[in-house]
Amino acid sequence: MTVEQYFSATYAEAREKFRAEAKAAGATLTAYENPHARGPGGEVLTTDVACLGPADADRVYLTISGTHGAEGFCGSGAQVGHFRDRLFEAMPAGCRAVMVHAINPHGFAWLRRVTEDNVDLNRNFQDFSKPLPENRPYEEVHDFLIPDHWEGQGRAAADAAIMAYQQKHGAFAFQSAMSGGQYTRPDGLFFGGQKPTWSNDTFRRILREHVPAGVKKLASIDFHTGLGPMGYGEPIYIGPDGMGSEERSRAVFGPEVTNPNSGTSTSAKVTGTLPEAFRDLPPQVELIAIALEYGTVPMPMVTEALRGDHWLHARGDAESELGRRLKRNIRDAFYTDTAPWKAAVYGRAADFALRAFRGLAG
Repeated sequence: MTVEQYFSATYAEAREKFRAEAKAAGATLTAYENPHARGPGGEVLTTDVACLGPADADRVYLTISGTHGAEGFCGSGAQVGHFRDRLFEAMPAGCRAVMVHAINPHGFAWLRRVTEDNVDLNRNFQDFSKPLPENRPYEEVHDFLIPDHWEGQGRAAADAAIMAYQQKHGAFAFQSAMSGGQYTRPDGLFFGGQKPTWSNDTFRRILREHVPAGVKKLASIDFHTGLGPMGYGEPIYIGPDGMGSEERSRAVFGPEVTNPNSGTSTSAKVTGTLPEAFRDLPPQVELIAIALEYGTVPMPMVTEALRGDHWLHARGDAESELGRRLKRNIRDAFYTDTAPWKAAVYGRAADFALRAFRGLAG
């Protein structure tokens, strides 16, 4: 199997490869079936977890693929390669690897960034018993992001309004308004939901069932795509406020670690991210948490693809020629299906796995 073959063309192929390579490596496998959704062919959708190492380990290496479903091709390839190349053999003694494959299987299978609820999973980790964050700037751009018609004068007017907003406030301010997370428009972009999704509940269950209660150190990598230079994996610090340490993550993963909260990242500051679930871990744990964000196409093309996908599922026809074109756009925005890109993705992932192992050993 070549590095290019670590990656897959569909969710079903990715799941088969992940399970086969994990089993060949001697990992234990657990499947969590999503009861609320099926795949394009009516197939069962699962999040699969592979574990290697002692169940009572005090150090854990955790990886997550498919938080944003259509981005799952990247993380899945990295995880398959981890097993195929037996990178786990470099883990320090007494360490446990927990590989979470396709935490958002619906989005992966249907080439959507969101869950079956149209929820951005990486905005869904909120305390829903409290008032949800407000994103007033999003309200200013929502109608432009998803116009009534995708083509014609209405679309042209919406694009002109977005351009005017960017000229007035700046391109990054527009990105922040659009992507920071919003909780008022269920058909909109980056909607965080009104309650925990199945994927949210499942990830918390995985932490309870597969991370030992006596864990003292946990190094986590969540794989993402769509921001930054093509093929470059930006390490973004994502530790929850008051837990973990940016300095610790930088000491383990290197000085190139960025932070959206300090304005050093290609990512805007966001709310309700998956690492909030790490608050469920035992209080003694020393957390080292990053996202590896790989660039694909220029940001305007990513925004175009996201807008088109949400418009399609709110107002369009997925079986039309336009619908098929919009689905190709969303796949291309988050998965660069070329050998050089895949090699860059896997090389960076393998490098960061070894960095994590050194940090867990120290």
